[in-house]
Order: sequence, then structure tokens, then C-alpha cells
Amino acid sequence: MTIYLKPSIRRAGLLAAGILLAQTALSSTALADERADLMAKHRGGTMTLAAVSAAGTIDPMINYTAQFWQIYQMTYDGLVKFKQAGGTDGFEIVPAIAEEIPQPTNDGKTYVFKIRKGIKFSNGKDVTPSDVVASFQRIFKVKGPTTGSFYNGIVGSDKCIADAATCTLEGGVVGDDAAGTVTINLTAPDSEIFSKLAVPHASILPADAPLADAGTTPIAGTGAYYFESYNPTEQLVMKRNPHFKEWSADAQPDGYADEIIYKFGLTEEAMINAIINGQIDWMYDTPPSDRLPEIGAKYASQIHIDPLAAFWYAPMNTNLAPFDNIKVRQAVNYALDRDALVGLFGGEVLAQPTCQILPPDFPGHVDDCLYTTEASPEWIGADMEKAKQLVEESGTKGQKVTVIAEDNATSRGVGTYIQSVLSELGYDASMKAVSPNIQFTYIQNTSNNVQISISQWYMDYPAASNFLNVLLSCASFTPGSDASINISGYCNKDLDAKMKEAMTLALTDADAANAKWAEVDKGFMEQSPIAPLFTPKSVNFTSARLGNYLFNKQNRWITSQSWVK
Repeated sequence: MTIYLKPSIRRAGLLAAGILLAQTALSSTALADERADLMAKHRGGTMTLAAVSAAGTIDPMINYTAQFWQIYQMTYDGLVKFKQAGGTDGFEIVPAIAEEIPQPTNDGKTYVFKIRKGIKFSNGKDVTPSDVVASFQRIFKVKGPTTGSFYNGIVGSDKCIADAATCTLEGGVVGDDAAGTVTINLTAPDSEIFSKLAVPHASILPADAPLADAGTTPIAGTGAYYFESYNPTEQLVMKRNPHFKEWSADAQPDGYADEIIYKFGLTEEAMINAIINGQIDWMYDTPPSDRLPEIGAKYASQIHIDPLAAFWYAPMNTNLAPFDNIKVRQAVNYALDRDALVGLFGGEVLAQPTCQILPPDFPGHVDDCLYTTEASPEWIGADMEKAKQLVEESGTKGQKVTVIAEDNATSRGVGTYIQSVLSELGYDASMKAVSPNIQFTYIQNTSNNVQISISQWYMDYPAASNFLNVLLSCASFTPGSDASINISGYCNKDLDAKMKEAMTLALTDADAANAKWAEVDKGFMEQSPIAPLFTPKSVNFTSARLGNYLFNKQNRWITSQSWVK
């Protein structure tokens, strides 16, 4: 199929092709040289990162943002970890704090991990099995956002979820300091257990880490770098861990820069200009679409476009009017012009429209769009006539609705557009932009009475459950909490049961499990607790002095493996 692209988008497409060639050449060069030689040539210096805002708490067991999960890769480690390598190699799970990945016993319910000797926290203390046990208890004591979806299969987790303060995980996580082992017992086999242990929420921290959200106070870690200081209104400073010795290049490679400074509070325009002038080496936020033609033409070798397993979506609070009415939620899905939303993000090279939850080319995804102008497996166009009919039938026309977006250029644009759609549907709609530093937790807390918001989801690991079960299961909804990732507050016990069936089926038949996940995806879209908008690509603009850019499919740009001249 031939697609006509606007001149700016065509230029972006040519830019992407040039980038792929440049990155391939760079990767080949890096592979041709010995890593030790690269370290000798490029080790040292200060790398400067920047973002419109910080991403909230620095606590790795509570923070649930792609922004900080990216930097946790070089500051913290779990028992196992996703490989710190470019491309799809980043999906591989490798041993980290554990010496090796153990084989299951007890019919797939027990795993015994041997803890590596000689690993130290950045405060100089040795890592012991007692620290591992305390870390798993802490996940529940701080009421982490994935306690009910990732770690509720550990023996004793039910008691911990019911009463976090007295959590011991008795019989679930057992340490033996003399033998140097930690045993994890599950209530049932879990095909995704190692993926869940590889994400930052399962980081191994000192046993004396605070039993509450650490907020802006850094916690000691085991990575090549440690957080020296954090002020979310100014900057985050990372320095070499003085006690770090590379024990696994796959899990925690030594870094090139001596110091990494992450600045907050700059506008997208200011960051672009600073990168051009060599004052900043990388920006977290996507460059505004109107600057892409310019930087694509002048700085093509400094732009990196990479596909993501992610989507932007609008959670609708199913417990508040008007979105407690299914017809209203369906109306929003029919009314959205997803091509317009793609345009707001930067065009067809940078995103594609979607009207379902699982992203394309992802386990369990089957093209199946319920909300488009005609019967089609893919989104074709908005159906405003159908949407208006549903609103009339709902009897909610004229009600006040506020859209909560992040206070940055792209999210404000999306929020303003959704406000206009709601107004056209007959609502008294407004839009409120909230600092990205707090917006993600704000929209999760039911106490804030958020009706509809703009959010994004980037996979934690490549499994359908990481979208459907995490975002929409009953266990992911915790009223009154800043860590209630089921932002819609939607609980469907029938779909919950189907998800559990799919996770059990995955142990013996992955294909059948993925077919079941496709049914669940469609089931949620029929109920419409959210409105999927588009699937994005990562756009990274880096300075001319930054070298060895590697994009990891799991955790994005591997910051520690780039150097600065």
C-alpha cells in the first residue's frame, strides 16, 4: 500500500533510514574492538541528560515510569536482570545478584538462588541473603504498585497484601546466610516469574532501607553508579559506585562516564538548542514535531528512531460519571480521530493509530478494531455520528468533564484534542495540565476524582499480561493509593478469570495462551475502560560528542554504555 506523507514526514522517513545505517556501522565498530580497549579510549568525563521534569520518587520499588526505570538499570540489580545489550538481545534474562538462573523444583513452585559473593552496595556493605529477604518484604511494606499483579504468587503474599506492616513472607522467601542461598516458593507455577524478578521493583536493597517511600532520598544500590543527590526541581546526580567491580558485563557492565547529571525543568525547545550547542548530551522528551525537519536535515547522525512496545491511552474512571456508563466510554472510542492524534505526536514515522490494547507484533496481538467507521481489523476512521448517538442514549450530555494531562507539549496537545472531542459530544469539557513529576501518581489516586486522563504504558517485559493484567486486573486497583496502576478503577471478574487461565496455559502452550490473551484484549475493548490512542516510537536526540548509542528493546537507550568525547 502506498501512503502519501507530508514533506516533513517524508524527510523524517529518509532520516530514519540514514540513522539505521549509521547505527549499524557504529555497532559493528564496537563489536570489532575489545571492550577493554574501548574503556581505555573512552572512559571518563561528565554526561549531561535533561528532561522537562523529573519522574517522581527515586525509590526503585515504587517508581513506575519508563524515565527512571531506564536509569535504574545502571544503579540497581535484582536476582536476575534483562541483558544490557542492544536490540532484541535485551529481552534475554541473565543472572545478576544470583550466580545463575536456577531450575524449578516442587512441580515448578520452588527456586533456589545462589547469591554471588563479593558484591557490595554503594555504601560499602556486602550483599547477603538477608538483604534479599528484606528486599522482598519491603516490596509489600512500601505497598509497591505491582504487589498485587507481579508478586502475589509468592507464598505468604496474601497476608502481606492484607497487612503490609506485619509482612514477613513466611515460607515464601527464605534466606540462608551460611549457605549463601535464597529460596523463593510460589503458590503455583508462574511462566513469567523471572521477568517479574528482573524489573526494578524487585531490586535488591540493603536490609535497613526505609520501610516507606524514600522520596528524594537515594537508597544504596549495587550498580556501576549510585545516586549522590536528587532534587526533582533541579537535577539528579549519579557518580561511579566506589565499591563496584564488574561481576557481569551482561547484567551490570561498567560504565564509561565518571559522572552523569540529569537536569530537570527545561523546555523541549531549550533542550534541543542545548544539545545543538553541546551543553546537553541527551533529552528524555520527544522533540516537538515542528523541529524534526530542521534537526533531521542538519543533525541526522544525532537522531535515533527506535520502535517501542508501548501505547498512549486515555483511562476513563469507570466509577465516576459520566464514564461509569459504558455507552459514554464506547462513544469516546468511536469519536477519536486517531490519525489526528498521530499527527500531534509527529506523524506516521513516529507513531501509528491503534484501537486495542496489545501493541502490534507483540505476544497475543491480533488485529481487531471495534471502533472505526466500518468493519475492519484495523482503525480506518472516527465515527462521530455513532458516538453522538451513544451519548444521547446515555443521558449524560452536558455534564462537566476535566481531562488531566502532563504539562509538556505533546501531552498538552493530546489533552486539548480530547477536550475538543468531548465538547463536540456535548459535554462541558476542560483540560488541566499537571507537572509530569506528579501527574502519573495523581491520576492513579481515587481521592483526586480524576474522570479521564492521558497516560502512556511501556512494557515491563514482553508478555501480554504486562499490559492487560497489570493495567486492568482487579488486583491492580487500590483505592486511595498513588500506586494504583489500574487508573480506570475497572474490575471485571470474568476477564480476571480468563487472564488467570491464560497465564496458567502459558506454562504448557504459549500459542494457545496468546490466543486467549487476544480474546481478553477484545473483551476489555468491548467494555472500554480505556481509549487506546496510538503506539509510539522512541525519538532520541543526542549531542555530537556522545558515542556508542545502543538501544535496548527492553529498557531503551543503555545510558552507561555511551561515552562522551
